[in-house]
Amino acid sequence: MFTPEMMESVKRVEATRDARMGMEPERMTAREKEELLRAFHPDYRTEAFEEIKIGPNKGEKAPAELTHLLHSNSRLLHTELDLEKIDYDVDVLVIGGGGAGASAAIEAHEAGADVMIVTKLRIGDANTMMAEGGIQAADKENDSPAQHYLDAFGGGHFAARPELLKKLVMEAPEAIQWLNDLGVMFDKDANGRMVTTHGGGTSRKRMHACKDYSGAEIMRTLRDEVLNRRIPVVEFTSAVELLKDEKHQVAGAVLLNMETGDYLVARAKTVVIATGGAGRMHYQGFATSNHYGATADGLVLGYRAGAPLLYQDTIQYHPTGVAYPSQIFGALVTEKVRSLGAMLVNVDGEAFMHPLETRDVSAASIIRECTARGKGVATPLGTGVWLDTPMIERIGGEGTIEKRIPAMLRMYMNYGIDMRKLPILIYPTLHYQNGGLEIGGDGFTKAISNLLVAGEAVGGIHGRNRLMGNSLLDIIVFGRDAGKAAAAKAKEISLGVLSLKHIQDYAEELKNANIMSDDVSPLLLPKYARHQR
Repeated sequence: MFTPEMMESVKRVEATRDARMGMEPERMTAREKEELLRAFHPDYRTEAFEEIKIGPNKGEKAPAELTHLLHSNSRLLHTELDLEKIDYDVDVLVIGGGGAGASAAIEAHEAGADVMIVTKLRIGDANTMMAEGGIQAADKENDSPAQHYLDAFGGGHFAARPELLKKLVMEAPEAIQWLNDLGVMFDKDANGRMVTTHGGGTSRKRMHACKDYSGAEIMRTLRDEVLNRRIPVVEFTSAVELLKDEKHQVAGAVLLNMETGDYLVARAKTVVIATGGAGRMHYQGFATSNHYGATADGLVLGYRAGAPLLYQDTIQYHPTGVAYPSQIFGALVTEKVRSLGAMLVNVDGEAFMHPLETRDVSAASIIRECTARGKGVATPLGTGVWLDTPMIERIGGEGTIEKRIPAMLRMYMNYGIDMRKLPILIYPTLHYQNGGLEIGGDGFTKAISNLLVAGEAVGGIHGRNRLMGNSLLDIIVFGRDAGKAAAAKAKEISLGVLSLKHIQDYAEELKNANIMSDDVSPLLLPKYARHQR
């Protein structure tokens, strides 16, 4: 339960609730948002970024933690490997067992390719599984992909690659139908029509959900489809380097068995990187909502092989991560809680921002409230603000929370907090990797043949900020497209002799730049892991 000091603040929240009902703070102007972001959003803390000194993005900035990985050595640099001993030989190698990887594998298999998934944890151990609020698609009468595009383009600060964002919104309705046909149990009304809600930055109700465990339901369905198709899945095995041939085209990957420490060679005509995000890098010391394996592996693999990054300097901090209790510190509190009517209020019960501003603006507003304005609620691990969840049942009626966000209710009840009666404490949590490897509209990386990227490891789909529900969408749209494109490309490919020369070249670049490091990358597991390879 809450401390006495917290309960004093709760009383002030309750005292202002009647006055706040039916009222919402005004939305900020574009200038106010820009000033707020520059002053308080973590992406604008110049001391948290360092210059990349080698490779395709030389001279650009990246989070210091990511730059360190890019400046680290390959773990294979002084390892003798027999690349003629092929352990796996496939048409399409998918690196990553989350929603994007599973979608790619399913579509590659459907196209007749010999496909395999390799994943360092288990299939489904991914940020997909942890997504809660829903998936966007403009499939209602008062909506359109064009309107979806405008919302997402503006929400991403007009920085999204147009060809990628167009693909995202145009293929969204088909993606929802594909998932529905596979068996995803979307929320529907008595007539079988899908229920949709608003998200931050959306002008229409286009959020399709499965209660508040949308990602888990989608991942369950995709995992079942992969297994039912008998697509090989190599678990607890990490890709540690891409392989090339003498024609400089990607030709597979070197894998590390995480249990035995053995290296394995996987030859493939095309490779799909679907390794997800970077939350477990804990940029700037933030807690994270990400799963245990989210350590930016795909960015390191692709970059070392010569693939450029895009928007690697921008990260999404979800405004509502758990600030208390400490046992679930940093866990995601879905934006759906606010779309159902919960309001963000400070220690005095004052609503300080519109509840459905975009995520970057919301996060910056909360940080400002807790720092510059001194209006945060003290917790054992820092500060937070209240998310006034009892308002949901005042607006939607008794039982709304249990019906619409049951997993969230159960999570807090485990710690004696009934969010139907008490507000909950939140603070921004490291949530999403806006930047990633640069791809074209066909899904292939720039400058390297036969390498595709899908999901959170892609940069450019969302610009410099992502709207709620567009990540579950992009793993499906770009995962499916990558699988189809990889299967088609594999039919044309003839591979040469496998080589790791590019890691020797990379090491030489590091030496010439006077970068000396005893560390290796990709990281594979967080630094606090009990056992590390």
